[in-house]
Amino acid sequence: MPEILVVYYSRHGSTAELARQVCRGVETVPGASARLRTVPPVTTTVAAAAPAVPGEGPPFASLEDLAACDGLVLGSPTRFGNMAAPLKHFLDGTGALWTSGALIDKPGAVFTSTSTLHGGHEATLLSMLVPLLHHGMYLVGLPFFEPALSRTRDGGAPYGAGHVVPPRDTAALAGGGIAPDERELAQALGRRVAQLAVWLARGRQE
Repeated sequence: MPEILVVYYSRHGSTAELARQVCRGVETVPGASARLRTVPPVTTTVAAAAPAVPGEGPPFASLEDLAACDGLVLGSPTRFGNMAAPLKHFLDGTGALWTSGALIDKPGAVFTSTSTLHGGHEATLLSMLVPLLHHGMYLVGLPFFEPALSRTRDGGAPYGAGHVVPPRDTAALAGGGIAPDERELAQALGRRVAQLAVWLARGRQE
C-alpha cells in the first residue's frame, strides 16, 4: 500500500489544519495511506536540544520516514515569500537521501498558509518545490479543472494548496479559519499525490 508522508511546520495551527486536510484527501484513494509528521522549531539557543518527541501533535519527521515513503507533501507558513526556517533546516539535512537517490521518481507537492492575501504564498510554494526538484521527484500541483481553484477568494494556487488566515475580528476564525474552498483544494492535492503514487506502484509491479 503506497504511503504518503505529509511533513509540516506550524506555529499557530493553520498549517497543521491544512496538513490534516491533505491527509484526508490521501485517505480517499483506495490503496493509499497517509503518515502525518511535523518538524521541531529552530531555537536561537544553540545548546538547547528539542525533545525526541513533541509534547503534542504528530511525531517529528525523520530521514527514515522520507526514505520509506511513496510520496511526499510539504507544508509551511509563509515567511517573507519563503518557507519557514524549521522546514528549511529539516530539508537541509536530507543530503544523504539526495546522494542515494531515495526520493527519485516519487510524487511530491506543497502547501502553505499566510496572514495576508499578498503575503507571498505563491513564492513560498515555489521555494518548497525547488528541493523536490533537486531530489528528482515528480511535482504535483492543482490544475484548473479543480473547481475550487477558480472559485477561491482565499488560499490555493496551481503550485499547491494554501490558506489565508482571516482577520482576527471575523467570524471565520471562530469556525476554524480554513475556508471551504481551501479545504477542498488541500484534499484535492492529497488525493492527486496519492493517485499518482498508486499508479506508479502498479507500473513497477507490471
